[in-house]
Amino acid sequence: MAIKEDLRLLAEKVEEWNRAVEKKLEKNPERQKEFVNDSGVPIKRLYTPADLGDIDYLEDLGFPGSFPFTRGVQPTMYRGRHWTMRQYAGFASAEESNRRYRFLLEQGQTGLSVAFDLPTQIGYDSDNEMAMGEVGKVGVAIDSLRDMETLFREIPLDQVSTSMTINAPAAILLAMYIAVAEQQGIASEKLRGTIQNDILKEYSSRGTYIFPPKSSMRIITDIFAYCAKKVPQWNTISISGYHIREAGSTAVQEVAFTLANGIAYVEAALQAGMDVDGFGPRLSFFFNAHLDFLEEIAKYRAARRIWARIMKDRFKAKDPRSMMIRFHTQTAGCTLTAQQPMNNIVRVAFQALAAVLGGTQSLHTNSMDEALALPSEKAVQIALRTQQLIAYESGVCDTVDPLGGAYYLEALTREIEERAESYIRRIDEMGGAAAAIEKGFIQREIQESAYKFQREIERKERVVVGVNRFQVKEEKPRNLLRVDPAVRASQLEKIRKLKSERSSAGVAGCLAALKKAASGADNLMVPILDAVKCYATLGEICDVLRDVFGEYKQVNTFAR
Repeated sequence: MAIKEDLRLLAEKVEEWNRAVEKKLEKNPERQKEFVNDSGVPIKRLYTPADLGDIDYLEDLGFPGSFPFTRGVQPTMYRGRHWTMRQYAGFASAEESNRRYRFLLEQGQTGLSVAFDLPTQIGYDSDNEMAMGEVGKVGVAIDSLRDMETLFREIPLDQVSTSMTINAPAAILLAMYIAVAEQQGIASEKLRGTIQNDILKEYSSRGTYIFPPKSSMRIITDIFAYCAKKVPQWNTISISGYHIREAGSTAVQEVAFTLANGIAYVEAALQAGMDVDGFGPRLSFFFNAHLDFLEEIAKYRAARRIWARIMKDRFKAKDPRSMMIRFHTQTAGCTLTAQQPMNNIVRVAFQALAAVLGGTQSLHTNSMDEALALPSEKAVQIALRTQQLIAYESGVCDTVDPLGGAYYLEALTREIEERAESYIRRIDEMGGAAAAIEKGFIQREIQESAYKFQREIERKERVVVGVNRFQVKEEKPRNLLRVDPAVRASQLEKIRKLKSERSSAGVAGCLAALKKAASGADNLMVPILDAVKCYATLGEICDVLRDVFGEYKQVNTFAR
């Protein structure tokens, strides 16, 4: 490692070189006067060891699989096993989604990732008037355990890892999954997967919340406690920066707000009497893979380092697994364009490569046609093949953290770390993530970043290929996947049939037990699981909880 005197001399040489370059630029100027990335970090012309300054290799970088996990959470990373290749899928009915899942598994996918429709996400059955026009549109409609049984028909749940993007009713969908596994003769201890279960980002970035924050946090910690004993291999939460970024945040804000939410969940679990090392190893995270290739790689490395120190220093975790950020990545849906959709294949490819070079544990690649409609099978296959090409043909998996030590990357990792930590301190001063959301702080920060980004596109200060430059005349797209409106009629018939066949008294008893537990302090997972097995519907269970907890109303984030 270079000594301080060497770095001082190097810095002088760099200044000398820059002065010489500036003279040449008088005749041949650079493309723009200033270079700044999406997070507002100024980008220098050249990076050298002088930009790393007093970096301590063991303290700041360390070795893969060791604190602070900057270089990865496993010692050998992809030399041992590739990341889990998932394709986020689910649409229309459970029958159609089941066919898509089996198609993807046949194509070499190694994990399932379930998308639910909006009524399911906000706790309404398909026959509720609030579900009109939305059944099966952006995901699969799940009204009861019968739908879940169909969704995973002929898929052995002890042989796949399943991720479910569900938040407010996460406990109910997890209970359904456990019940299906039991029907297959599989103990809950053998189940592997993740529920998103991250309600705080719903309040700030996405909107599929049901209950007020305090009640939502209770449900989350009940899931933590239940799974620690009954479903020990399950990731009980996927603390999501993905939707924060899709809402318009910068990379720095994505890291800061995601980890601030993580702090809130850890504090809630500790207040509920849990041991940090009892639930810490099952926390997982979910990040976006956006457009700035090197910034995204640095973002993942910075997030790992910050979280490791938070868990070790703030929460006194002793188990190294509690200090690891294990994360899923999805390429950025908000960057896909309806114009020249074939360009999206390239966008997704380098976003996926950034996720791999950043050390992801699981990856979903978006399909080229998602800006137009739900993805076709051809588009999904290309998206999956993108991951397989990176894994088997690119060579980037043959060494651990291949870009580690690059001067710009390490300098940017530290810059993102420092800026994200500054945000976290501000949120701490407000009383934590929940308080910052209630005050509208996080929402306003995201909205202002989104507005700035969009204005740059409209002014052509930011080039989007095929949108504001390099346009071509295009034919209207054909053969797009559309969800048949008859899906709702089919779901309504399923619900009618279910209610005519199940035990009404049994359902009423289970719902009464759930209401009693919700009104008290008992763990809610047990009565929810009982209600699910009695074939109470998702909406019926959520209505009981609405009756006890009430519903959340969003604050006006523009009022200061």
